[in-house]
Amino acid sequence: MALQSAFRERLDQMEHTRNQRLSLLQSEKELQINKSAVLESKACNIRLLEQRCLKLDCKIASQHLMLSSHRSELHRLDSVYSEIFQKLRTLKNEVEELNEMEKEKESYYESQKQEMENFRAQAVNHMDISQVQVEELKTRANELKLSFLKLQNSLNYSDSSEISAADRKKSELLVQKESLDKILASNYQVREQLKKQLHTILSEHDRERRK
Repeated sequence: MALQSAFRERLDQMEHTRNQRLSLLQSEKELQINKSAVLESKACNIRLLEQRCLKLDCKIASQHLMLSSHRSELHRLDSVYSEIFQKLRTLKNEVEELNEMEKEKESYYESQKQEMENFRAQAVNHMDISQVQVEELKTRANELKLSFLKLQNSLNYSDSSEISAADRKKSELLVQKESLDKILASNYQVREQLKKQLHTILSEHDRERRK
């Protein structure tokens, strides 16, 4: 009886130990399951975070690409602006040069016009004076011609001294006539020269105006 009682007790202890171990195993199993669930949840969160990080990386890369594109566009616009600014400055310089040339051209036209007006006035004045001189010379020549004819007609009734005086007078008249002819020829040449110079100045002025 004592042996059975001891065996029973031993079985009870073993059963109790087994139950404790089963309980511990169940607790450990539940703990492992909870840990696994926590780990799975954390792994899921990590995967979500990794996906978010990947999206952020893609977004950042896209923004870097956009920034690079914008930076390239800014450089291009800066280059275009610099080119346009240089062209504008060149055009401004050309306009200023053209304005300066226009002022010089107008000043030259004014000086040429004034010079032409002065020359024309001098030419007209000289032509008037020459015309008066020509008329005076013609009158003087006619007077000399009449005097010569009178002297020639009176030669038939004059003595030798009068003939000598008449010859001297005739020689003087011939010298005066030659002098008058030279003056007339000189005035004619001067008049033609003035006409040519005036025509040249007017032609140059017309060509300058057509430009």
